Amino acid sequence: MAIADYVAGYKHAWEVDENFYQDVEEACKTLYIESLKDLPPDVRRALERAHEKEQLESGKEILATLIKTVSTADDEKLLICQDTGIPVYFVKVGNQVRFDGLRLEKAIKKGTERATLEHPLRSSIVNTLTRENHGTSTGEQVPVIHYEFVEGNDIEILIVPKGSGSENMSYLKMLTPAEGIEGIKKYVLECVFESGANPCPPTIVGIGLGGSADKCAALAKKAAAREVGSPNPDPDVRQLEEELYTAINKMGIGAHGLGGNTTALAVQIEAADTHMTCNPVAVNMMCWPARRMRATFKSQSKPEITY
Repeated sequence: MAIADYVAGYKHAWEVDENFYQDVEEACKTLYIESLKDLPPDVRRALERAHEKEQLESGKEILATLIKTVSTADDEKLLICQDTGIPVYFVKVGNQVRFDGLRLEKAIKKGTERATLEHPLRSSIVNTLTRENHGTSTGEQVPVIHYEFVEGNDIEILIVPKGSGSENMSYLKMLTPAEGIEGIKKYVLECVFESGANPCPPTIVGIGLGGSADKCAALAKKAAAREVGSPNPDPDVRQLEEELYTAINKMGIGAHGLGGNTTALAVQIEAADTHMTCNPVAVNMMCWPARRMRATFKSQSKPEITY
């Protein structure tokens, strides 16, 4: 790119002002609280579809109870689940935005703390060794923040409060290239079977393929955070999603592990290229209350809060 083109692009960039960081703090406070109370429409629809097609009577009753739980949370302004989870943020930044990354992270953390103290919410975050809980839902390198840089002049902040039941059922394995796609399928099915009722099914099964070990695990988390049933644009990956979705729902684990033909609301995959001698696969499940909420910042306007 010529220097003149770069300078011209910079002149049209959005350079945030002091108010932006306060807006981020306020937005993250709102995101954390509301994401714990208001289930996204796509998740609600997926639960209703699962209830409609469930053939096992006990499974149908459990799914009806889950739907009633969401309705009660709506009516009484209550949390859908007592587990406030690990606050995980996905931050998507347009390349035309100029900001202080350290101040952005501090604003996200402060908003999370304020949500916990001012609502108040149960703090689930402790020191890994001492197990000390500071009561703020934050700590060393928590909230967890993932960044993605795209074209444009917006900033999008998505929160995914990740409950421990599903997060504890996370898996990573470095398969060999010789194991191929069949090895990937076998491993994913083994992970779902081993998890059983622990991740509070019906789940969203997020799968990461490729990259390095750390990249693969991050891709699985990103896949689990997608809108329910949103297919991967790559036709080969999409076919694998469909095959695994069918196979998982034939396992009979069902809602809360008590049987039925809906073990997964969706199977979603994010993939990256990898080393020619690697075949990494990661699995990260989202429990049935697949909670998320996002704030989109456009130039100097106040953030738009959506799912």
